[in-house]
Amino acid sequence: MGSVKNKGDGILLRLLGPLLIFLLFSSYLPLQALDQKLSQKIDQEIEKNRAEIIKIRRFIHMNPELGNREFETAKLVANKLTSLGLEVRTGIAKTGVVGLLRGALPGPTVAIRADMDALPIQEQNTFPYRSLNPGVMHACGHDMHTAIALGTAMVLSTIKDKIRGNIEFIFQPAEEGAPAGEEGGAALMIKEGVLDNPSVRAIFALHVWPDLDVGKVGYASGYLMASSDNFSITIKGKSAHGAQPQEGIDAIVISAEIINSLQTIVSRSIDPTEPLVITVGKIQGGNRVNIIADRVTMEGTVRTLNEEVRNETPILMENIVRGITQSYEASYNFDYQKQLPALYNHPEFVQVVLPALKSCLGEENVVQVKPQMVSEDFAFFAEKIPAFMFLLGVRPPGQVSAAPLHSPNFNPDEKAIPIGIKAFCYLVLNALDQQASLKTHPEPPSSIIK
Repeated sequence: MGSVKNKGDGILLRLLGPLLIFLLFSSYLPLQALDQKLSQKIDQEIEKNRAEIIKIRRFIHMNPELGNREFETAKLVANKLTSLGLEVRTGIAKTGVVGLLRGALPGPTVAIRADMDALPIQEQNTFPYRSLNPGVMHACGHDMHTAIALGTAMVLSTIKDKIRGNIEFIFQPAEEGAPAGEEGGAALMIKEGVLDNPSVRAIFALHVWPDLDVGKVGYASGYLMASSDNFSITIKGKSAHGAQPQEGIDAIVISAEIINSLQTIVSRSIDPTEPLVITVGKIQGGNRVNIIADRVTMEGTVRTLNEEVRNETPILMENIVRGITQSYEASYNFDYQKQLPALYNHPEFVQVVLPALKSCLGEENVVQVKPQMVSEDFAFFAEKIPAFMFLLGVRPPGQVSAAPLHSPNFNPDEKAIPIGIKAFCYLVLNALDQQASLKTHPEPPSSIIK
């Protein structure tokens, strides 16, 4: 993931993005509102299928599966898509599923992406449909994402005669990361050609968001989420009796100094207007209370919105580690792995699609949000083609706060499901209508999207 090729593609897309979106979406002309009959049909189908969609969501929630192991979830998704008459492919990027809905009218292809994997968390909720899989939970809302995408397919499959082009439904495994030693997630789906045959012109996704009330959606023009990198630092000291520290080299003391000093990168080495987070989330060292530890390993994450800051940070980190360990006559290993790029909603594309959201939900319910320092591997799709992710409010109205993402008590309000389906329907139908209304359908420049 996070290879040089991916990085280069992302930078190129941002530089040439206006040209690409000009070719794809008619010089930034705003999307037109759906006609009243079609809007009513969408509302009717959402209401008709509401109970089944919620039932699907609860079943997935009760049976969570970790990344690259979403076997039963994938089977459920594939069976449902097949029953709707979509062209279904399975086994993409291990357990991924793709369903292609072909409209009756000619036009291009756009996509909706939903992730399917759960997290290694023991659920603490007590409702009847809580997780039945010990130590595994849908604590990031991917059960909601999958149910909403399936619900969108259920609705749109009833109006194929109105669809001007194709809609590809991408159900992705391993968004939270693949098991050690395995490939997975969005990068592997792209590698295996999920955006090809037919060529996908644009892609949409949502993420449930407990900081927004049900009925609200959030968007950002530009960066929505941060890049995510991991690091591991091993300090190698010298063991001695705890009562004779002068005979040893204390790896714990050295590690404590390093942890504190790493934060000076944020406060003293990087432009304070550039967001940067360096978190040491795990530390292990020592084996007895009266023995000087000879080895400490610490692991953590780095988040930023700026690619230059992203490239500079590991250099600054290793300089600190090297300087402190040398001053104690210790040694170290420093390993830094780039993982996910920052998620970028191209501003020109945002301006194209935003009217559809406002038409669907009401202008007062579509709010601009600040970039978030969490990460999402949907960013890999956004490096390849115009992409738009929005945040779906799932906090019950009137509730001041809700359990956050990745919490054992996370419990999104299911009243948000119909809102997510409606938003997806409007976004893809408007995008297809605008593209199909052009006399020609120019392909994106190959140098940008390959």
